[in-house]
Amino acid sequence: MGTILLCRHGETPWNRDRRVQGWAPTELTERGREQADALAGFLTDEYAVDRIVASDLERAAETARAISRATGAAATFDARWRERDFGRFQGLTYDGLFGTYPEYTLSEIGYAAAETVPESGESLLEMRARVREGFADLRGEVEPDETVAVVAHGGPLYVVTGELKGLDVVAAVLDQDQGNCAVNEVHVADDSARDGDGVATGGSATAELVRENVTSFLPEATTQENY
Repeated sequence: MGTILLCRHGETPWNRDRRVQGWAPTELTERGREQADALAGFLTDEYAVDRIVASDLERAAETARAISRATGAAATFDARWRERDFGRFQGLTYDGLFGTYPEYTLSEIGYAAAETVPESGESLLEMRARVREGFADLRGEVEPDETVAVVAHGGPLYVVTGELKGLDVVAAVLDQDQGNCAVNEVHVADDSARDGDGVATGGSATAELVRENVTSFLPEATTQENY
């Protein structure tokens, strides 16, 4: 059985100010760096991380570097794990975006909002498609007894955990929480049939979410692990 640890990046100034980040090159706040160090310590204490895959956006890359320093695991970067690209709306507050442009508000118009494409950006469904592809590739390549830490963003984590829980795209975003530096543990089992030489002859890897939105290791944490 392999393990994938889906982690969110640490706090940024735009997280703190409730601004839409998208692909903006925001860095971590001092608090965010403390969170990243706490995450790195937690992963070191709880798991044996073999490698790290991260979004190439700076806030995720900075968090991944903290984990790499603590665990000794090498980090590689994959743009498929980026946050949704909100195009020209990046930098707006959430109230400013959803109050002015209700066509993007899932809670108001549901699935249609997931289809809406911001100028020079991407729809929620387009983001979901690339994240699904990244996760499917990782799930298929993770080795038995290997532990891979993924450092990404709230949107991609909602996509993957929502899929594993059987939620539609609207519920995946509205009905889940992912705090800064939250950890989600996924177990991957290889269900392939194998011949006498151990060569796979059919089947696929299956994944199970066993820990969700774990933030209890953070210095300021007030929430507990969800199993």
